[in-house]
Formats: sequence, structure tokens, C-alpha cells
Amino acid sequence: MDGPQDVAELVRRLDEADHLADEGTATAAWLAWRTQRPLLLEGEPGVGKTSLATALAQVLGRDLVRLQCYEGIDAAAALYDWDHPRQLLHVRALEAAQRDARSSGGDARDDRAALDVDALEGELWSRRFLLPRPLLASLERPSVLLVDELDRADDEFEAFLLEVLADFAVTIPELGTVRAEVPPVVVVTSNRTREVHDALKRRCYYHWVEHPDLEREIAIVRRRVPQADAALVDGVARVVARLREEDLLKPPGVAETIDWARALHELGATRVDVATAARTLGAVVKYREDQQRIAASLARLVEGPA
Repeated sequence: MDGPQDVAELVRRLDEADHLADEGTATAAWLAWRTQRPLLLEGEPGVGKTSLATALAQVLGRDLVRLQCYEGIDAAAALYDWDHPRQLLHVRALEAAQRDARSSGGDARDDRAALDVDALEGELWSRRFLLPRPLLASLERPSVLLVDELDRADDEFEAFLLEVLADFAVTIPELGTVRAEVPPVVVVTSNRTREVHDALKRRCYYHWVEHPDLEREIAIVRRRVPQADAALVDGVARVVARLREEDLLKPPGVAETIDWARALHELGATRVDVATAARTLGAVVKYREDQQRIAASLARLVEGPA
């Protein structure tokens, strides 16, 4: 599939893929794709960083390959591993075949019946028994590689990732170098729980993703919860916008706005009122401390000025 020719076309095609991107984010994504540089997206959780990568894969007609980062992730978990159980079964199958050959009258000294150790070793460390992890998989076929929540990984893994992204190639000692014929489109996300190093930032096109403005958030929620009453969606988006102005441990993201609208709709609500908001606050505010903090001001948040 041909890629978008300009930012406007990318915005339109992202819309068709169910992602309503603002012009700044779409411009960053288009430039990163055109210049073949990784796109580093930072922002609060729930602002649409991951969903942008998913939509980009659809727009570009590529597979989405996701590498979820976590504390302690290492190169083996991201790159490849060997299928040791299958290797062991293969050895046992060859040994069984050798025993069968001997029991049927073969000579143990017969090369056809004896195990060829060198050949066996070559088979065991062949592509047949290789388990590609996300980084290797993204090099083997046209893809969008999503490196999600890089800030959860440690410095060593970040340095390793930078090395892979520099050449889009990895070396497997038993097989040689694997180089991407079509470099993946790389989207790296960070919730900024720690700073990503400058070396990686220099390699990437950087963009900070803001929470959507009220109009775009209403459009997003209407797209995701089309069965909900329009007045309900409008009210939910406005209350969430006010919640983000409070001093919360975790301000709600778009995902929480969608969840809240869906929950209220399932309860049969057609608008947001204080009583229903109090009963369903767990859909949008996920920390007890935050719920306690806004309990006294819930009426002001729900019934505030339009």
C-alpha cells in the first residue's frame, strides 16, 4: 500500500483507521515516516500514543509488531531465543531413529545409522529452531515496530535498542547477520516516568502528545461509544477536562473518558449528574487518594460552567 503523500492525507487516512490525530501529531508521524527516523512520543498515559502506532500500521498496510517494555527486560526477550524443548525432542527423535536402524540389522559403525554430530549441531542451531522476538520479527518483514513504554526499561536496554535502530540489523552468532530489507517504521512511546537518554532522542523525531482539546475528545468518544447519547458524551468530556485541571496523582486520559461514557450509557444515563458520577467515579479516577481529593468538589466539577 502506498503511503500518504502529505500530512493532510495522513490525517484523513488515520481518521479512516479510527484514530483522530491532531495536526501536530500527524505532522510528526508523517515526517518520521518520510525521513525514516524513529518517532519518539512522550506524554501522559492515555493520550493515544499506542493507538497512533496501531493506526499507522493500518494506514501503511504493514504488520504491527509490539515490544512491551518492563523493568528487567533484556536483549534476549526483545530479540530472539532458541526453542530448547524442540531441540531436545529433535535429538531424541534422531537417537530413536538410530536405535531403530540398529535393531533392524544395521551396523552401529554404518555412517548411515550413526549420528553425524556436526550435522546434528548444524540442524539444532538452524533457523528452524529460532524463536524471533519483536525486534527480530520487525526486521524480517515490512512492519510498524511499537516500542511501548521505553521509560520502564533500564539504561542498558535503551543502549541496546539504540544500536539496533542505528543499522536495522542484528547478528546471530549461529546464523550470521539479519538486516532489514525494508526498515520498520518505529514508534517509541514513553510516559516519562524517567528521562529517555539524549542519545536516543537525537536518533528520533520527538513529539510531546497533549491531551486532546474538548472538541476533538468529544469526537473521539462519539466514535468509540456511538450508542451513547450526544449530551452524555458532551458532559463526560467536559467533566474530564475539569478533572485534568485538579491536582491529581493520575489525570484521566482519553481511555478513561471512553470507559466512563460507556459505563454511564450502560446504566441508562443520558447526561452526567452528581449522584451517577459519584457511583461510577472508578471508571475515570483510578486512585483512592484522587477520589478522596475531589469528593468535596464533585458537584462543582459536574455542574461547572459549560
